[in-house]
Amino acid sequence: MAIAINAAPPAESKPSGQFIKSGFLLGFALVSSLFFLWAIANNFNDILIRQFQKALGLTRGQAGFIQSVFYLGYFTMALPAGMVIRRFGYKGGILAGLGLYAAGALLFLPAAHVQAYGAFLGALFVLAAGACFLETAANPFVAHFGDPTRAAQRLNLAQSFNGLGGFIAPILGGAFIFSGVEHSKAQLAAMAPAQLAGYRASEAHMVQAPYLVLALVVLAIAALIAVTPLPKVDDTVGDAEQTPQTSLSALIAAPGFVRAVIAQFFYVGAQVGIWSFFIDFTKDVAPLISEKMAANLLAVGSCSFMIGRFIGTALMLAVSPRRLLFVYALAAIVLVAGAILLPGIAAILSLAFVSFFMSIMFPTIFSFGVQDLGAGAKLGSSFIIMAIIGGAVFPPLMGYVSVFTGNIRLAMLLPIVCFAVVAWFAATYKSASTTSAVAA
Repeated sequence: MAIAINAAPPAESKPSGQFIKSGFLLGFALVSSLFFLWAIANNFNDILIRQFQKALGLTRGQAGFIQSVFYLGYFTMALPAGMVIRRFGYKGGILAGLGLYAAGALLFLPAAHVQAYGAFLGALFVLAAGACFLETAANPFVAHFGDPTRAAQRLNLAQSFNGLGGFIAPILGGAFIFSGVEHSKAQLAAMAPAQLAGYRASEAHMVQAPYLVLALVVLAIAALIAVTPLPKVDDTVGDAEQTPQTSLSALIAAPGFVRAVIAQFFYVGAQVGIWSFFIDFTKDVAPLISEKMAANLLAVGSCSFMIGRFIGTALMLAVSPRRLLFVYALAAIVLVAGAILLPGIAAILSLAFVSFFMSIMFPTIFSFGVQDLGAGAKLGSSFIIMAIIGGAVFPPLMGYVSVFTGNIRLAMLLPIVCFAVVAWFAATYKSASTTSAVAA
């Protein structure tokens, strides 16, 4: 999930300067690769939710805490990340993030050896802390690699790697984390204790190789960034512009800010909840579909999310963002309802293509939330980012609804409520400001 606020250049401004400053092309490519890395981390979780049910004998509700811990890591580390970046600069923040990311990935090795859920959750928290550092640093840093009037173009290019990571992660996870060995509950119950323990251990060890490779890739990128020249950035001017209007009371009084925080909380809850249980949903609705195929179907949904981002941006040239957000929220409600009511593959495809209509929600809500804040935008954006804690709340709730009702379709009622809140926000939002340019 990538975030950035970009003030649109004046109408008379033309992006005629350098897209990338001379000598910084490699640095830009390396920083752009970070968008891919945190997308891999985020989207591997959807695979882990299914895998840990097999490897550790978890219920869906228990497995949902994978997302809770991951997004708690984001929530708690956002402000520390900002402090580190302010003290040591963007490069220092990126290197710290890559170090935490690699450490979290490497912790998967001993966690798999002891087969302890708490150990896996601890590893995920450390990894998420690293991803949070990367996201906090990379988004604003991209703007400094060339002509300021072309910052939005550079950011859109860098964010394309985030969409690519979201598409590839389920495919990689399905291929290298899922073993392809699937047993029914009856088959598991019939196993001798030693046989069951061997099966669990084998499934737990499946995560070791992918996360070891991921850690090595992250460390290699960290080494390259450490020795690669990157732009020097002086943010002292921006800090000097802070005024008393950045107080929390001023933010609360700003049009739409509190509603944006609420809408973002529910949106992220819906997105993470749907993606987290997509594979479980697919297996319940169509048991003959393998886990690997279900992961590929999730990748199709992620691809539609990426495509939806580009189409939604183009549509906003003709349709107001507020109206488009409202229509997309209604479409998402209809598709989730289809997933609940339709049979077989129709239900699965209906849920997969909800992703297309989720694509514009995060950046549009974010934009509306900060556009009237003026000098308070930095503080306000922190609160809206923290609203992603919704991703920690809804997956376990959905998991327990599925456990208690015995029907995963009923768990999808919660995303419908979430999208209704987004529709409410779009229908009631009003602002006199020009929409800020954002991307996620």
